[in-house]
Amino acid sequence: MSEEQAAKRPVNAALAGPYGHPFHPILVTVPIGAWVSSLVFDIGSHVVADPGFLARGSVWLIAIGVVGALAAAAVGALDLLAIPRGTRAFRTGLLHMSLNLLVVAAFVVNFLWRQAAFSQADAVAIGPLVLSAVTLAVLGVSGYLGGTLSYRYGVRVVEQREQAEAYRHATESRTRPAH
Repeated sequence: MSEEQAAKRPVNAALAGPYGHPFHPILVTVPIGAWVSSLVFDIGSHVVADPGFLARGSVWLIAIGVVGALAAAAVGALDLLAIPRGTRAFRTGLLHMSLNLLVVAAFVVNFLWRQAAFSQADAVAIGPLVLSAVTLAVLGVSGYLGGTLSYRYGVRVVEQREQAEAYRHATESRTRPAH
C-alpha cells in the first residue's frame, strides 16, 4: 500500500470511522455550531431586554463546544496518524491540530473568564465577546486547513478510482430515448 493510500485508510475504523466515512468531519459540526451560536447569543445579549438569558446560554454553548471539540480532536488525532510523516499533508495536519488546540484553550479561558468575572444577569462583557470573535476567526483558518487536507490532499477520502467509478456508473446507466 502506498503512502497516499495509507492516508485514506483509518488507523482504527471503529474509532475514526470506516474507509470513506471518517467521523472527524461529522464531529466538528458540534463545536463549530455551538461556538458560532455562542457569539450570536453574546451579540444578542446587547440588544434584548433580558440579556442574562442569552449570557447564560452563551456560557452553556461554549461548554458544549469544548466537550464536542475534545471528541472531534480525539478522532482527528487518529486521522493524523494515518498521514505519512514528513509530508506536506502531515505538516498541514499538525498546523490544523495546533490551531484547533489553541481554539479549545481560548474557549476554556473564555468560559472561566465568564464564570469568574461577570454577572450572568447582564449582557456579555466586551472582552469575552471579542475573544470569541477572534477565536472563531482562528477556527476559520483551521477549518480552511482541514478542507485542504480533505479536498486537496484527499486525507481519508476514497481513492480516485472509486470516485471515478461512481461517475462512470451514473453515465453508463443512462439510456437513450427510443425514436
